[in-house]
Amino acid sequence: MNKVILIGGSPLAGKTTIAKKLSVQLKIPWISTDTVREQMRKIVRKKDYPFLFTFSNATPKMAISYLTKHTPKEIVKHQNEESINVWEGVKAFIETDEEWESLIIEGIAILPKEVSKLDQKKVKAFFLIDENINNIRNKIYKRGLWDDAEKYSHQVKEKEIEWVWAFNKYINYEAKKYKLPIVNTNHKDYFKEIKYIIKK
Repeated sequence: MNKVILIGGSPLAGKTTIAKKLSVQLKIPWISTDTVREQMRKIVRKKDYPFLFTFSNATPKMAISYLTKHTPKEIVKHQNEESINVWEGVKAFIETDEEWESLIIEGIAILPKEVSKLDQKKVKAFFLIDENINNIRNKIYKRGLWDDAEKYSHQVKEKEIEWVWAFNKYINYEAKKYKLPIVNTNHKDYFKEIKYIIKK
């Protein structure tokens, strides 16, 4: 594979938007870890990837119940447990170099610890964060994490904000720990930062 670009980061930080933009500019395909997760659920055994199925049949009502019953720290932990399972599918994409010349993979399942284990000469990875909690609040109140913000209470929206903020802190800490690039999407020229990272 000539070029693998991995885009991790917190929810609502702009991972999908950046992946689409880079895909057009570089003329290479992109895929979301959400898609990888859904495909894995169809072909793997639950006993081999137990966390992959934790939220597989969650309804909006169940999601709201889950958010209200767990702390932001617990939600980040549960999300990362699922992401570790999804990562196995991501690695399969990366290693299938006979199928792809280049590829962009974006999503919450791109975790710094797992990226650090890869050959850094073969991948370009960076992590998006949003350090402006008002931006996060505005996005959640406008559309929510599930694109249906108008269907649930302000109390639930505030809980979403708390866990997205906690995930921002987690990604920031982990990316620094493993010396991986962090891009703050509040910076005016953040896309220039990204292009510099992938060209290095």
